[in-house]
Order: sequence, then C-alpha cells, then structure tokens
Amino acid sequence: MKMSLCIPMYNENSIIADTAKTLSAYMEANFDDYEIIFSNDGSKDGCDKTVEALGLPHVRVVGYPDNQGKGCAVRTAMLAAEGDFVMFTDADLAYGTDVIRRVYDTFLSEAEQNGGKYPDMIIGSRNLTDDGYEGYTLIRRIASKVYIKVLCFVGGFKLSDSQCGCKAFTGDAVRRVFPRCEVNGFAFDFEAILWATKLGMTIKEIPVKIINHRESKVHVFSDTFKMLRDLHKMKKRINGIRIELN
Repeated sequence: MKMSLCIPMYNENSIIADTAKTLSAYMEANFDDYEIIFSNDGSKDGCDKTVEALGLPHVRVVGYPDNQGKGCAVRTAMLAAEGDFVMFTDADLAYGTDVIRRVYDTFLSEAEQNGGKYPDMIIGSRNLTDDGYEGYTLIRRIASKVYIKVLCFVGGFKLSDSQCGCKAFTGDAVRRVFPRCEVNGFAFDFEAILWATKLGMTIKEIPVKIINHRESKVHVFSDTFKMLRDLHKMKKRINGIRIELN
C-alpha cells in the first residue's frame, strides 16, 4: 500500500532542507512504496527551490506563486497525491516522524478488525493522553484547549482535537472530500471534517504529542474570529447541499 505524505510550507527555508532530509530517510526506512509532496503556499524565500535542489527520491514540489493560506496548500498537495493513504503534517515536524508509521499501521489494523474496511479519516489528538501537550507553557496549553473547545462547540463537533496538524485519509476519501473544499485559511480542518461527516465517513482518532516546539503561526484571538466566521459560512453552505449516500 502506497503512503503519501503532504507537507504545506510557507517561507520555511530556515528548516525545510532538514525536514526534507529527515522525512526522506524515515520514509525510505519504513515504507516500500511512498511519496513526499511539499506544497509551496506562495513562499518568497525560495524554500521550494531548496527542496528541489536536494534531488531526493520520491520527493516532489507542487504549489502556486501567490500566498493563499495553509488550507489551499494542504488541498493542493492532497489532490496531487497518488497514495492509498494520504497524510499531512506540518513542516516543523511538530509531532515527530514515528506518527507517520503509526497512522499507516492504524489504517491496516482497523481494516483487520472491520472486515477489510479502512477508516476513511484518521485524526491525531493531543487530548487523548496526559502527555499530549507536554512541553507547552501553562498559558499556551490553556489557550490551545480553550481555543479548540470554543471552535468545536460552535461547530458541533464531538472530536477531542479538531485542530491537530496531523490528519490522514484513504485515497478514495481524499478524492471525495477535497474537491469539495473551498476554505484556504486555518479553518480548512473543520471543512474537511464537515464534509467527511456529511458523506457518512468513518473517523478514527489516535493519540499524538508535540515533540518539536516552535512558536505557533496561529494568532489565537484574531484567527479564532476568522475561523468562526469561516465556520459559520461553511456550515451553512455544506448543510444546504443534499448528498445521496449509498
């Protein structure tokens, strides 16, 4: 089974070479069939050229010239992916590399337990174990948890961590969900979950923890208001669409 790994990037030249080399070595050691797709969100620092210049096997770069937002970068990579399982995570590898194999193995183990049926979507959650936020400052931990709870309350979600930057889909689920997605900003996670739910897909959560810490690009107050606005619009749009489920 082929594993596709998607990495959105925006002005990540300071870390992207190390990320690409780390991922290439890890994927080569753990998968017989894989690809790594870096999606350039209109970066101006040449990080796309940096990745291309490394000449790593099974690595390619997609993207567009003008900054659109993380949602657009993830969507572009996911729709370019060819794998049976397609996962995205952040360029700083906040959740480490071992989570990639755990996601892959979860697809397989869930299928073994469910008559060969894979979960359509796997979501990493920092809230399933006590050490999920290990290393966070108290203020950042509280802010992150409140932020997630507010958004999930408004969105009506039952998931424990909708905003974890570590999610995976079957290739079939990608082709059903992401052509329908329109949100380019940070609320893109919610839109994908809304569509997966609307389409009757199965969603599995697995525990993850932050391993590599750096300053978040999310501005809690301003981005929360933007996300709430996007969430209201997408719920109205998606709820108004009738889907015939087989």
